[in-house]
Amino acid sequence: MDALEDDGPIDATGVAPMPLRFFGDQVLRRVASPVTEITDEVVELARRMLVTMEVEEGIGLAAPQVGVSLRVFTHALPELAPPVLINPEIVESRGEWTFQEGCLSIPGLYYDVVRPKELHLRALGLDGEVIDLDADELLARVVQHEQDHLDGVLFIDRILGDDRSDATDELARRVARTLGAGDPFLTGAPIARLRRRTPPL
Repeated sequence: MDALEDDGPIDATGVAPMPLRFFGDQVLRRVASPVTEITDEVVELARRMLVTMEVEEGIGLAAPQVGVSLRVFTHALPELAPPVLINPEIVESRGEWTFQEGCLSIPGLYYDVVRPKELHLRALGLDGEVIDLDADELLARVVQHEQDHLDGVLFIDRILGDDRSDATDELARRVARTLGAGDPFLTGAPIARLRRRTPPL
């Protein structure tokens, strides 16, 4: 690996973002494979994911969202945890917290989701060392949302009642009119009438 300090920042200078994958892409429904070795390619993937997350104004990004079925995610809370987490495992969770979620892979939809408020996470950092950390509230939320992506689960799978019906109907309409590739919901083109209420995870 090149130019990575154990506790230092990740250098993403000159790194190009990656295109997002959107609802309907089967990579989002696959269980991602564990990372067996932290190679230069994994480091490059992490760097590009961080840049993509920043460009897309997200607070978290999982590798399947950029078409790579590996158990890697990034987040935008580096003051709380290392920003790249590999082969994450939620060891313990507790409490309950309702919080509005969105998703870069399902633009324009935002719903309240009930998840555990606190958790203990074990993962690998880019240096290959084991990371054990306790997370609560926003960081715990991001971890759980991105962990779901690695298991082929989307946040809309966790909403209930009228919200679930509304989301199902809206996504069915999108799919029905996006058999061609031009719909902005699949291409990621800007949609002026949609205003992001919280940073998508």
